[in-house]
Amino acid sequence: MADIVVAVDQGTSSTKAVAVSVSGEVVADVTVPVGIAHPSPGRVEQDAEELVTSVVTALGRLGQLDGRVAAVGLSTQRESALVWERSTGKPLGPMLGWQDRRTAGRARALSGEAGRVRSVTGLPLDPMFSALKIGWLLDEIDPDRRRSRAGELAVGTVDSWLLARLTGEHRIELGNAARTQLLSLDAGDWDAGLLELFGIPEAVLPRLTASDEPTALVDGLGVPVTGVLGDSHAALYGHGIREAGSVKVTLGTGSSVMGLGDVVPGAMARTIAWAAPDVALAFEGNILSSGSTLVWLSHVLGLSTGELIALGLDSPDSPVDLVPAVAGLGAPWWDPGAQAIITGFDLGTGRSALARAAVDAVVLQIEDVLEAADTATGERVGTVHVDGGPAGNDRLVQHLADLTGRTVVRPAATGLSALGAASLAGARAGLWESLPGGATRTFGPTTTSTIVKARRDRWRGAVERARYQTVS
Repeated sequence: MADIVVAVDQGTSSTKAVAVSVSGEVVADVTVPVGIAHPSPGRVEQDAEELVTSVVTALGRLGQLDGRVAAVGLSTQRESALVWERSTGKPLGPMLGWQDRRTAGRARALSGEAGRVRSVTGLPLDPMFSALKIGWLLDEIDPDRRRSRAGELAVGTVDSWLLARLTGEHRIELGNAARTQLLSLDAGDWDAGLLELFGIPEAVLPRLTASDEPTALVDGLGVPVTGVLGDSHAALYGHGIREAGSVKVTLGTGSSVMGLGDVVPGAMARTIAWAAPDVALAFEGNILSSGSTLVWLSHVLGLSTGELIALGLDSPDSPVDLVPAVAGLGAPWWDPGAQAIITGFDLGTGRSALARAAVDAVVLQIEDVLEAADTATGERVGTVHVDGGPAGNDRLVQHLADLTGRTVVRPAATGLSALGAASLAGARAGLWESLPGGATRTFGPTTTSTIVKARRDRWRGAVERARYQTVS
């Protein structure tokens, strides 16, 4: 009996695969690490072939599921982009990661078009999104666009690439397409004016599909993919959020604050959560460096990431702030010119103060975005649903509740991107209406508002210093 959904979550640092039964039980799970390269400052690349291999490996390691798999769900990192040859399926160059900033100069050159780009796509003109990356890759591979217009080349995000290799189809799910900065949100189609602006012939683009449109059969499994979502969108779906009013925070390499509802684009981006089949609009604020900040400092101090978090939370507050604008600042500032800085230190500052500053930076950046969400929606976000690997740390989640002054709800399973994709895939395959949820734990704020305000004010002063070159 086909009673299992297999879901793959292809992320920046690893590929995870889970097998989920109709009762909601995870009967098997596998994690395969993937590499990431930083060949020069501002450049972030991954090996596209390695990503495919990681997915195939993860699926193979789930164990003997013959005859029990009804469908596959897919969750992926989003704005990363690559170009491949249609006839061979061979990638032509590296995949440019979502954190890659090599196109910052091009973004500045197009700054006069930022208003038009935001009005059409809901997104700020920024190197994080796929359009500038695709344009850069085509300039390297096909500068006169002859091969592109002839249909010899294909471009896409990670979901497009994996589906092309696993099913032979060149397609992109609508929520992922909304992150390319080439999609008109209102029209639900590629925008001809933006394709011209970014120098991308429509012939290279994948076909737009609903989030739950079944694919061709997956090689080796013999079942279709019936649910595709961007990782942040999958986490929102996995929390069971289907109506406006609730917000989730995903803690990862970066952090994403997302909720359902339509807003005027500003500090919060306007985007598509999913189309299943009706389109659900969402708002989102993207933080470029959160978990990656902790990983970096843990390497510098010779600690594990867990040890760094524990050291920081064991340490009293100090005057030190760390603003991790290593690739500029994302939401709510969207300031590519901001510089990473450490303030308030002296010759007596030690490891514990730096660790505390790094942990605080993760939480305080989230509160900056939550405040922007309050403004965008006209209502204070009182409850935050949290997920992602770091969310498994009780003390870190409590720290989030304390420094935001909001109630934080954490599900029993924090890897919700895979479970969200599984939930959608299983619903489309007819196994359930919604994947049965597990227990949750609630964390309420315990720190006085006076202390929290003073800490936030000091943080905002550090952010202003990080942005000094831009705002002065």
